[in-house]
Amino acid sequence: MSTLSERILGAAAGEYIDRKVDRAYAHDGTGVLTLEAWKGMGGDRLGKDTGYYIQFDHIAPANNGTTATLQHELRDFAKSSCMQFSDIGCGICHQLMAEGLILPGEIVVGADSHSVTLGAFGAFATGVGATDMAAIWLTGETWFRVPESAGIHLTGRFTGAAEAKDLALAYVAKLGTDGATYQALEFVGDGVHALTMDERLVLSNLSVEAGAKAGLFYADDVTVRYLKEHGQDAASQEYEPCSYRKELDLDLADIVPLVAVPHRVDTVKPVDALAGAPLDQVFVGTCTNGRYSDLARFARLVKGNKVAVRTLVIPASAAILKKAIRTGVLADILEAGCTIGTPGCGPCLGYHMGVLGKGEVCLSTANRNFRNRMGVGGEIYLGSVATAAASAIHGEITSPEAG
Repeated sequence: MSTLSERILGAAAGEYIDRKVDRAYAHDGTGVLTLEAWKGMGGDRLGKDTGYYIQFDHIAPANNGTTATLQHELRDFAKSSCMQFSDIGCGICHQLMAEGLILPGEIVVGADSHSVTLGAFGAFATGVGATDMAAIWLTGETWFRVPESAGIHLTGRFTGAAEAKDLALAYVAKLGTDGATYQALEFVGDGVHALTMDERLVLSNLSVEAGAKAGLFYADDVTVRYLKEHGQDAASQEYEPCSYRKELDLDLADIVPLVAVPHRVDTVKPVDALAGAPLDQVFVGTCTNGRYSDLARFARLVKGNKVAVRTLVIPASAAILKKAIRTGVLADILEAGCTIGTPGCGPCLGYHMGVLGKGEVCLSTANRNFRNRMGVGGEIYLGSVATAAASAIHGEITSPEAG
């Protein structure tokens, strides 16, 4: 039987194919480069295709005059073309696409490596560079080498304070940062049915940290209900047993709170083993853990306390921010002494809104902790929302299961 990737792409692993792209998006960083490449290819105007998006999120608001000028040019282009445009404050591109814009079975390409996030909907979603995105703008198509697939078999349910982020760090640690290079990870098994869409988005999001081309879930009742809540009708996808290049078995009941230590995502330790390590900053947000369920969980855990270290909380989209305001979640976070940022990527890529100083240490719910990523000389630990909440309260790495 064919894997889900093979079914969507319509060819066997290893074959080279050209396929129409259903959804294509770029952000303020890659969009500037894509526009330049598109013009260099002879691009003059775009048609009326509604599947193209430009979303400002990476350095939004602009951090200096140069950035502002580039964004001004891209904004003018987006508004004068067929692009669906999301300006500063709307949110992270991957989250915006996840709010009812992706359907099971679609081919989705984003000019950002974490476009794999959208495989949670049963779509083949992957990232490309600016030149490939420019070619998509010109032709509506792109080429693929159909990836081989790896099966991540999930069983059981989470126990204690373990979360999807801990599971994601666990599988990246087992595979290694190059253990799934140009493969499609397919998350299957009875354990999948216990996962919400937000949790699935976390698992797909980190698939690229193991080198994967895509990270997919089969669309099921959870997917269909989520999409219906966002105004979309969708059908589930039937799982068919198939042969995987490699397989990994994980019982959710065995997962404990984990932290990835500087400077590799696949170097992971139990939070207990690092308890007491001092922090200068805690950051909750990004396309990994900036959704409403994350903010609500963080608020519940810090409510009635004051954070002991500077703590940044940045919603992944404006819709999430509005809901957090409406439900009182934002008030609880502010009352705990946290700082709220403009919906978007925030300091994740190290340009603004919370960059680290030399020698400073941050516990982040993001997906990467590479050297100098959030500031030259800074160090980043990656953890779950629950670990971030406990650590913010104590000012040091703290297990969410600590008494």
